[in-house]
Amino acid sequence: MRLEQSVRESTFLQLIRSAALVAGAVVLAPDSLAWGQEAQAEWAQRYDADARLTVSRSTTPILSTQTVAATEAAIERFREIVANGGWPSVAGQQLRLGSNGPAVSALRRRLIASGDIGQETGTSPVFDSYVEAAVRRFQARHGIIATGVVNQQTIQALNVPAETRLQQLETNLVRLRSFSRDLGNRYVAANIPAATVETVENGEVVTHHVAGVGKIDRQSPVMQTKAIQVNFNPFWTVPASVIRKDLIPKMQADPNYLNANHIRVYNKDNQELQPEQINWRSLDALNFRFRQDIGGDFNSLGVVRIDIANPYGVYMHDTPAKGVFGDDFRFVSSGCIRLQNVRDYVAWLLKETPGWDRDHIDQVIASGERVDVKITPAVPVYWVYVTAWAAPDGITQFRDDIYQRDGLGLRSAGADSGQPAVVQAARPIPADGLIQGDDDSYFEERPRR
Repeated sequence: MRLEQSVRESTFLQLIRSAALVAGAVVLAPDSLAWGQEAQAEWAQRYDADARLTVSRSTTPILSTQTVAATEAAIERFREIVANGGWPSVAGQQLRLGSNGPAVSALRRRLIASGDIGQETGTSPVFDSYVEAAVRRFQARHGIIATGVVNQQTIQALNVPAETRLQQLETNLVRLRSFSRDLGNRYVAANIPAATVETVENGEVVTHHVAGVGKIDRQSPVMQTKAIQVNFNPFWTVPASVIRKDLIPKMQADPNYLNANHIRVYNKDNQELQPEQINWRSLDALNFRFRQDIGGDFNSLGVVRIDIANPYGVYMHDTPAKGVFGDDFRFVSSGCIRLQNVRDYVAWLLKETPGWDRDHIDQVIASGERVDVKITPAVPVYWVYVTAWAAPDGITQFRDDIYQRDGLGLRSAGADSGQPAVVQAARPIPADGLIQGDDDSYFEERPRR
């Protein structure tokens, strides 16, 4: 009996090793581990080590002559794909590692056509680690969180015709060419459809930042401006619309809501009142001013705000709601841009401003004191709308046309509400000195230091 078991285990191990060798996995020596450990170690190896199946973060700025040239080359490749019949559509069903059937074969053909997986991998009906790696690559190129699982958003992106992707590249090439001039030795580029921000110095990207940008009906504007000031530990003043729609109902449900959220009440003479002095069963609250205390854990602006000169009342800032940076759909603000790793961003902005190294920045934030510092020299900032581009390494990127500016009818799964978008008009700075901004908020201007 033991002899038969030993023969079966030996045969099975040989099969495992053969499969692993074909896939390029590392195989352990037969006597290096016990049977169970050996099999587990071998099967734990990945099949996606092929460099063609990975997407590296590019150091090439999206606004550069290199990106223009790479996008022109990508257009030629896509013209060939279209001339050869494009790519097949895939079934609208979720697929993942271990799935089996004709839908997986169709998925393989689709990924082969777009170059996300090699033709030599074939059209097997098995969703193996090669397919999973190719799906991750495709997702990374389309701004989708790379899970390796073919979900609804991935299916929607897979089924965009090659002809449409070609048109998208051609449309965005015009936009990219308009920024192929000298933009400055140091500048910031915020790509709205990608919801990302990059800092550029000496022709290379220094820092990347995931961002939250304007909603479909409150769009972040395309503009060229400059970052002129950093406000540490800023105040946030609640506007009338939020008082009416949010504060009054919340106070009716929970009389401790203002205290719990560190929001103070002031009358027209700037005297502080207690929440119980207001009749929350009426619109009496609209006659008062509500200001949230400084604090990164609860203040809507987080610990820092970056002032950029513009007529729209928008700016860039931190946020206590860090969870948004892990989402695919990051069109969540009222036009402002929220930044992940905002301290790195501010440190880069203030790099040439005397006395403002990273240690000093952290100390000021930790103090909780409101401090304003002028950026010297001011840094050029470009908010752009680019939904398709390519990098010199040949990787072609696509993003949803979230604001419907490409004219190709593309919409994202996260944005498809079935209703046409109502675009918010540009908002000038009011005469009272309060700047309208994120989440219908107002940033209270303070004396500048």
